[in-house]
Amino acid sequence: QVHLEESGGGLVQAGGSLRLSCAASGRTFSSYAMGWFRQAPGKEREFVAAISRSGGRTDYADSVKGRFTISRDNAKNMVYLQMNSLKPEDTAVYFCTAGRTIGPGGFSLSNEYDYWGQGTQVTVSS
Repeated sequence: QVHLEESGGGLVQAGGSLRLSCAASGRTFSSYAMGWFRQAPGKEREFVAAISRSGGRTDYADSVKGRFTISRDNAKNMVYLQMNSLKPEDTAVYFCTAGRTIGPGGFSLSNEYDYWGQGTQVTVSS
């Protein structure tokens, strides 16, 4: 069982930056691939970024490539999402997720993940 708790969301102007953090419970954090998804009002949940168990491989949605960076610290059971050059269309609730058996080919598939956090709101004003 893994408990995930996101933090770091808030209100920021377009062009600004935010850093989301996700704290994971449990002793087997390094056994999980980690991802970030987001959901805007009236829209389906969509993939944002993911990172492999070792941190050696990452994947990003086209809409955030070059602006967002995912990273993890297995010693601290933490995963991060650095978001730069934010746009109003980045406004959404951002969810941290963990997948035990997921491989790089499944990073963008929400049903491949096993555990989800409650989400943190990110609002980007124009």
